[in-house]
Amino acid sequence: MVTLQLCQLEVPPGKCLLLHDVSWSDFESILAEMGNHRSTRIAYDNGLLEIMAPLPEHEYFKETISDALKDISEELEINYESYGSTTWRKRAEQAGIEPDNCFYFQNEARVRGKLTFDLDRDPPPDLALEIDLTSKSLNRFPIYQRLGVPEIWCYDQGQLTVYRLQADEYRSVDQSTVFPALRVQELPQLIEAYREQGRLALRRAVRAWVREQING
Repeated sequence: MVTLQLCQLEVPPGKCLLLHDVSWSDFESILAEMGNHRSTRIAYDNGLLEIMAPLPEHEYFKETISDALKDISEELEINYESYGSTTWRKRAEQAGIEPDNCFYFQNEARVRGKLTFDLDRDPPPDLALEIDLTSKSLNRFPIYQRLGVPEIWCYDQGQLTVYRLQADEYRSVDQSTVFPALRVQELPQLIEAYREQGRLALRRAVRAWVREQING
């Protein structure tokens, strides 16, 4: 048997590494060794560990859609907390994941200002963002389901799909629970229309789009 150190493994941008038979204690050790200051994302599902390295395109849409979520919230005067790619995990469920971003809305008051979390006591994020430009080996929905995340926004090739947890499975829906009055699926087209005009113009356009939909 050949044993490799984690530092010997390199995941090129846009690629995934899938490790089999990874125990929970090994998973926690790998997280500790990798540290918090890294570009890779992980997903863990009952012994399978995936390490993914995002592309610049992936990061662009992560940032722009995350900014849109924040701008919409502020325009609607909805309090929120954003925790980026925090590692969410539950040992009892043998599940762990780092979303591209995650937000609290309905449960914002319960976590306001918190810097550490334990999903055995704290609520999971109300919304997780997944940018699906990279071919991922693990289906993330069962992981999110076991962690109890109620809503997922998935961006893939110019399309934004909203999934809501219903009867223990995620189903695509027309309306976001967080922003039921908005056609959030239009956001990718808005981003593309303003992509070459700069981030400031895009953020202003998102706020104007919110006002237009709310005011009719």
